[in-house]
Amino acid sequence: MGKLVLRTKLCDMLGIEYPILSAGMGPNLLGEETGAPVDLVVAVSEAGGLGVLGASGYSIGEMRDAIREIKSRTDKPFGVDILLPKNIVELEEGAGSGETPLSELLRSLPQGHQDWIKKVLADLDLPEVDIMVKMDTTTLRPREAIKVCLEEKVPLFCAGLGNPGFMVEEAHANGIKVLAITGNTKNARRMAQSGIDLLVAQGHEAGGHTGRIGTMALVPACIDAAYPVPVLAAGGIGDGRGLAAALAMGCVGVWVGTRFLATEEAGALDVIKKHIVEASDEDTRVSTMFTGKTLRSITSKFHTLWDESGLEPLPFPLQMLVSSYLLAAFIRANKEEYVGAFAGQVSGLIKDIKPAREVLEEMVGEAVDILQHRLPENVITS
Repeated sequence: MGKLVLRTKLCDMLGIEYPILSAGMGPNLLGEETGAPVDLVVAVSEAGGLGVLGASGYSIGEMRDAIREIKSRTDKPFGVDILLPKNIVELEEGAGSGETPLSELLRSLPQGHQDWIKKVLADLDLPEVDIMVKMDTTTLRPREAIKVCLEEKVPLFCAGLGNPGFMVEEAHANGIKVLAITGNTKNARRMAQSGIDLLVAQGHEAGGHTGRIGTMALVPACIDAAYPVPVLAAGGIGDGRGLAAALAMGCVGVWVGTRFLATEEAGALDVIKKHIVEASDEDTRVSTMFTGKTLRSITSKFHTLWDESGLEPLPFPLQMLVSSYLLAAFIRANKEEYVGAFAGQVSGLIKDIKPAREVLEEMVGEAVDILQHRLPENVITS
């Protein structure tokens, strides 16, 4: 049998074979890999999709090195994803350089949060962690990160959070296409009007930062609101059925996170991959515990601790100092029941860890079969 063909407008726009992008899943604030390192980006792009480097958590230099490594390992298109929070200027002006002990940064937090961290450490007999935090990460210095992406002429710039409209003109001047992600139609309309090339409509089911509207309701509404900007679907998509459904709704492709997180090339810890494979469709929840923004992850005992604390989340990215410190302590103490991956409800469909190429090829094969054979047989027309 010859090679399967599944092409949409997205393939022509980005120069790829299949309309599948891996979501940008980057290191955490401490620089520890949690999702999409170079290996996964290269694997997805080489398989015919488009791999996206999750650069959140990388230092500016590390991101540039990762971009250049990707270029050295594949001549296929790829993307880079960074976070652009609303307080982008304040973050940049407040960021230092070099590294700072996390314990020192914690002392700048409200006393209630400091006391709670100490209580958790004592109650669970956790080790204190001595971790250095990079102060020149892409999250803390987003404008510098954007400058690097422009200089390196990455094929696709992705804003995992926030509206990248302010840099579209300069991106286009450097031959770079720009993608944004939304969880509601208000932002879909605003982002489309800012000149972006592609929009991801991400439903409530999705892992990581997510909104309040389910994918099936969100996607058609965003297609209408963003027209004529092409839309990709995200949230609850982990196999060919989800891909076929997205195409049927009028999307040009899909943005897939959790399924690619559970692959051999993904940089997540083994315990995180294990939790995804073992999870049911009811084993995730949304909380502000990790970053201060609504974020879906595998449910863990960490959620219970946070719920019982009575504390309000700190603004992004300060809340990440709290969660990163405790997660590091949980991991070092081998308390796996307190470690939850950023993952979507589609975890319930994932039963194994396999190569990214295999995930992509199976997704394409199933979608083609549905569109060519199963759908026509199941639909009655006059």
